[in-house]
Amino acid sequence: MTRRVVSEDGVSLAVTESGSGDVTVVCVHGYPDNGSLWQPVVDALSDRYRVVVYDVRGAGESDKPAAQSAYHLDRLAADLAAVVDAVSPDRPVHLLAHDWGAIQTWHAVTGEWLRGRVASFTSISGPCLDHAGAWLRSRLRPSGLRELLRQVLHSWYIAFFQLPRIPELAWRSGVAGRALQRLDGSGAPPDTGDAIRGLALYRENMLTRFTRPARREADVPVQVLAPQADGFVTPLVQTDISRWVPELWTRRVAGGHWLPRNRPDVVARCTSELIDHIEGAPAVPSLRRAKVTSEERGRFARQVAVITGAGNGIGAATAIALAEEGADLVLTDVDELAVNRTAEQARRHGARAQAVACDVSDASAMADLAKQVAAEYGAPDIVVNNAGIGMAGPFTQTTLADWERVIDVNLWGVIHGCKLFAEQMIARGEGGHIVNLASAAAYLPSKLLPAYATTKSAVLMLSECLRAELTADGIGVTAVCPGFVHTNITATTRFVGVDEGEQLRRQRVTTAAYQRRNYPPEKVAARILRAIERDTPVAPAAAEAHIGLALSRMTPAAVRAAARLDLTPGEAG
Repeated sequence: MTRRVVSEDGVSLAVTESGSGDVTVVCVHGYPDNGSLWQPVVDALSDRYRVVVYDVRGAGESDKPAAQSAYHLDRLAADLAAVVDAVSPDRPVHLLAHDWGAIQTWHAVTGEWLRGRVASFTSISGPCLDHAGAWLRSRLRPSGLRELLRQVLHSWYIAFFQLPRIPELAWRSGVAGRALQRLDGSGAPPDTGDAIRGLALYRENMLTRFTRPARREADVPVQVLAPQADGFVTPLVQTDISRWVPELWTRRVAGGHWLPRNRPDVVARCTSELIDHIEGAPAVPSLRRAKVTSEERGRFARQVAVITGAGNGIGAATAIALAEEGADLVLTDVDELAVNRTAEQARRHGARAQAVACDVSDASAMADLAKQVAAEYGAPDIVVNNAGIGMAGPFTQTTLADWERVIDVNLWGVIHGCKLFAEQMIARGEGGHIVNLASAAAYLPSKLLPAYATTKSAVLMLSECLRAELTADGIGVTAVCPGFVHTNITATTRFVGVDEGEQLRRQRVTTAAYQRRNYPPEKVAARILRAIERDTPVAPAAAEAHIGLALSRMTPAAVRAAARLDLTPGEAG
C-alpha cells in the first residue's frame, strides 16, 4: 500500500507499507538512494512485521524542494516524525536507517521530535553528526591521530561535495556513479537528479555539526551495525558512542557500505533480534554478546573463543591470554582433567569458561561441539585449532596406522574445526578469525619428520586457501608456525620403528633439548593474539621459525640440503 504523508512545512512524502502485525518497522534510506534500497530487507521482514518505507524529501517519489535550507536536519527529523505519527499513531515504532537516513534518524531520536514514539533504533553506516564531530575532536592528540587520519581519508567526499558545481558535473557525467561502484559496490547507479539535490544534505549540515558539535543523548535502545569494509565510515566512529547512548548494542558486520542491498539477510536478522527482545522475547546469544556494558575489559571483550587442545601447552596459554583480555571461552581437549584445569584458571581471570572433553579427530563429536557452542553462545568470534600430536621417524618405518592417527588429529581435526565454525561465522555475518596451528616443519622439510611435517604443511596450505575464500565474509585466517616451543608434546611424541625403551629415551632427550631452548608457550599465545588483531596470514613464533621461513623462500636448496641432516627430532607446534 502506498500513501502520501505531508510534513509540517508542506513537503509531501511517498510512503509504502508492506506486511502486517502489531509491530511496525520504519526504514529510512540514505544518499544517493531512495526507498527501493530497502526492498531486499523488506522481503525478509514483512512476513513478521508491518514494514514502512518512505522516500525522503528530494528523492524518489517524494517532493523535491529546491532551497538548500529545506534539507536541514531539523526538517528531515520533522519528516520522520510525521511519517511515524501517520503510520503508527498509538504505538512506538522500531526504526531502521542507513547512511544519511541514519544521520537524520539520530538527529530525531536525540531531540524532541520522537520523544516516546520509538521502541528501538538500528543504525547502519550513518553516525550522529554531533557524535562524529565530538569523536573527531577527541582524536586531536598523539594517541588518536592514526584513527583520526583513517576516518579523514574515508571522508574525502565530504570536502568534495562542498565544492561549487564540480560535484554536480561529476554526477551528470556519470563519473561519480562509476566511482561509487568501484569504491563500495553500491549497486545500480542512482537517479542523477536525486544525487544532485542530495548534495544539499552535505552543504547544509556537515560543517556546522563537525566544527561545533552539540551534546546529543539518545533515550532509546540503539543497535549499530558497522560494516567492516565500509569505504566511507570507519567502524570506530559509529560504535564509540556509549557515553551518549545508555542502552547500546554494537556489531561489526562483514560487508561494505551498502549493507542493506548486499547483505539483507544480516540486516534483517540483526534487526529482528533486537526488535523481538524489545518486544519481550529473551535476548538470543548473539544479541547478548553485542550489548555494550560498563564492565567491559580487554582487547577481546564480548568475544567468544573456541580452543582445541586447551588442556596444556600452547592451547592452555592461549586460553589464559584471551581470558585476561576479556574473551569468553569454550575449551576442548581429550584430557578432561587438564582442560577443566585450564578452564578454572581462565575463570580466575574473570572469563566465562566452559570445558568440554572432545577428540578433534571424531567428526561426530566435533559436530556436537559446534551445535553446543551455537546454542549457548552463537557463532564464535575466534577459533583456535590447536590440538595436535607429534610423530618422528623415517617414512619407511611409519605404519599406515601411524599415518592415519597423525592425519586424523593434525589435519582432520583442523578441517573439522574450520568447516563447522566457518559455516557458523558466515551465517552470522559478523566476521571472525580462525587460527590454525601449523609448525615451522610446514616449510622446513626433514627426513626425521615426514608424517608430522606433511600434516603441518597441509594445515598451512589449507589456511592460505581458506583465507582467500573467507575474506569476503570478513573472516581472517592465520597459520601459526611455532619453532622449538617447550610443551608436553615432546613427552608424548611417537617415535616410530623403535622399542618402548628407545621411545622413552628419545622423548627424554627431545624434552631436555626443548627445555634448554626455553621458549615458553605463553610467547606463542601472545603471538596468536597479535596475529588475530592484525589479521596476519602466516605467523612464525620463535626466532628459528622466522629464520626458517625466510630461508625457505630465499634459499630453498639450502633448506633441502639441511633436511638430510640428523637433527634433534620433535617439534612443538
